[in-house]
Amino acid sequence: MPKTDVPPRWDRTMQQRLARGEAAALGELYDRFASLVHGLAHRVVGDEHAADAVTRDVFAHVWEHPDSYDPAQEPLRTWLAALTSRLAVRRLRTTKTAALARGGPGTAEDLERTVRHASVAARADYIVQSMPAPLRAALELAYFQRRDYRRTAADLGVTDDEARRRLRLGLQLLATAHDTGAPGAPPGVGGAA
Repeated sequence: MPKTDVPPRWDRTMQQRLARGEAAALGELYDRFASLVHGLAHRVVGDEHAADAVTRDVFAHVWEHPDSYDPAQEPLRTWLAALTSRLAVRRLRTTKTAALARGGPGTAEDLERTVRHASVAARADYIVQSMPAPLRAALELAYFQRRDYRRTAADLGVTDDEARRRLRLGLQLLATAHDTGAPGAPPGVGGAA
């Protein structure tokens, strides 16, 4: 995905407001992205309470380290998705390791397999959140609303060829979710992170 020289105005302004310690900015950020963060976390950890904890951790990190986000590098949405993925995989590994140490069911191999599957899911979510909006919209229509490419084209107001192109490119990007060394992988996500 090509980077732009000038970050989107909202992202840049939000980062500046957070860096100044504006509590209202954190509230706006939470209102805008809490459902995204919680959904990504839940997909990885598979538990409502753990997803709530990851969501709190993500927004606490944003509040405590606002300068860790650089609007010139990536959109805020993408950065939050990567941060969520990293913290959710870390929480999953910690809780599963603790359960295993207490004599819980499973083996170390089961733990690694679970973390690996969660890492791939987190990477897929990160890829989707990193996609340009037109690709993401086409995939969401085709996958979640079960539209074929013709209906997707009609819903998006594009030609059939353009809808097929967007779907093909989006699926090609998603196919890299298993490739842990792929360019653009979020830090700390992939493999047995």
